[in-house]
Amino acid sequence: MAMTASSRAPLGAGPKESERSPFARTTELLAPYKPAKPLITLSLGEPQHPVPGFVGPVLAQFTADFGRYPLARGIEPFRKAATAWLSTRFKLPRAVDPETEILVLNGSREGLFFAALTAKDYVGERKGRPAILMPNPFYPAYGAGAKASGCEQIYLPTTVENGFLPDLDAIDDATLARTVAFYIASPANPQGAVASPAYFRKLKQLADRFGFMVLSDECYSEIYTRDAPGSMLEHAGPDFRNVVAFQSLSKRSNLPGMRVGFAAGDKKFLAAFHELRNVAAPQVPVPLQQVAAAAYADEAHVEENRKLYRIKFDLADQILGNRYGYKRPAGGFCVWLDVSKHGGDEAAAVRLYRDAGVRVIPGSYLAREQSDGFNPGAGFIRLALVSDSESTAEALHRLVETLA
Repeated sequence: MAMTASSRAPLGAGPKESERSPFARTTELLAPYKPAKPLITLSLGEPQHPVPGFVGPVLAQFTADFGRYPLARGIEPFRKAATAWLSTRFKLPRAVDPETEILVLNGSREGLFFAALTAKDYVGERKGRPAILMPNPFYPAYGAGAKASGCEQIYLPTTVENGFLPDLDAIDDATLARTVAFYIASPANPQGAVASPAYFRKLKQLADRFGFMVLSDECYSEIYTRDAPGSMLEHAGPDFRNVVAFQSLSKRSNLPGMRVGFAAGDKKFLAAFHELRNVAAPQVPVPLQQVAAAAYADEAHVEENRKLYRIKFDLADQILGNRYGYKRPAGGFCVWLDVSKHGGDEAAAVRLYRDAGVRVIPGSYLAREQSDGFNPGAGFIRLALVSDSESTAEALHRLVETLA
């Protein structure tokens, strides 16, 4: 199996180049150039659709609550609204208990980071050096959490050949026996792949057999243009043992700046998670939790959001066609394009920025090299279709013209 671990840096040393923010690296790559056309940014996955209309009124109603410290577990209205949404949206084995099986998060990123630290102690002694597994490419918070926990980071390549999801059959028992946690993202970032029920069931079986936590990043679950993606919780059994799912309002409700999400699942793990977060994690202001409760009670703005993304993927279908290995993703709002025949990902990113005024992110910056030197993100660029449809169409036309 092609996978590798990170090497330990000397005490006091800064992060290796590959461990730095992919966005900072992209900024440095493009710094020497000036775009020849008005800039259209497709590198950052920051939703640009309108903020839901109820946000302002709810904030105004609960403004006074900014004057008190929030509970780390979350206010009752938020926890009940989030658990009710889970039961409505997914086919769960039973309803999540709002008292013991859900925690509010200051955005899912901090939750995904702190979960690695909790898992290290919660899972206990492993057969060998503790390890945390993650897809490659991956969301940077996974790697940061694994590194901070002191666990070995093991990268599982996601490629066209394995459907852009880690090949569970390729992981040997010795690796699984020392696994503390397994990060999985469905829909995947950046490729948009969605795990099947059979995939989730197999991962749950491995978690139970080897005693590790599945940290399921489902932040893109509400952005899709065909079938609605499922949740790992649907296949976690009636006690949700060894499984925690992470959700966020950033993508679902166009509220990336509000920083509200939640973790739901295994109540024993969440009890330990709560203890750590209660002393170390950022708290979520009560008025923002009230907005989040309103958001989880409303689906009209979510469907309108999906409609806007469908329009942009229709444009991508028409403009990109079958170029660059493009296929309409099953979920999420990113496009993963193969530019290996156009100078590679860094060269293509520079060319698009300089000549076309289109900012994208090199795929190799989102991934790590495997033990054989293979970087599964190399040769690809990621586009986030977050701008309005007119800007998106213009950017895609420029991309095709420039790479041609």
